[in-house]
Amino acid sequence: MKELTVDYLLRSTWMAIAKMYNEEAGKKGSSMATGFILLNIDPENGTPSTALGPKMGMEATSLSRTLKTMEAKNLITRKKNPNDGRSVLICLTNFGLEMRDFSKDVVFKFDDAVKENISKIKLDIFVDVLHSINDIVANKSIYKSK
Repeated sequence: MKELTVDYLLRSTWMAIAKMYNEEAGKKGSSMATGFILLNIDPENGTPSTALGPKMGMEATSLSRTLKTMEAKNLITRKKNPNDGRSVLICLTNFGLEMRDFSKDVVFKFDDAVKENISKIKLDIFVDVLHSINDIVANKSIYKSK
């Protein structure tokens, strides 16, 4: 396709960001997916494993595989949920908390760099456009059969 579609611009930009995050995470023997999970686990109380997938938009199989790797690397532990005996809480270890802080710093450094290089007016418009795109997608009327 020769046209620069919205899809292409979003996808190629996200792929560049993901590559950048993976390169940074790789310096600590980690990955972007691991960092994303670390940032979505409540650092004080843990997070029910069943809540993580929907919270992050991750498929259960990918999440399960990544959690197993994270447990093997001593980033997380699994504990019985005291409020629901059927579920498990994913809790951060001390090393997990350290890596969570690293992940947070990487995200904030990128955020700061964007804010330093793009005016607030442009960023506000960008955020509005992204919210509008999300609304269009959430509406689920684009590909409905007649």
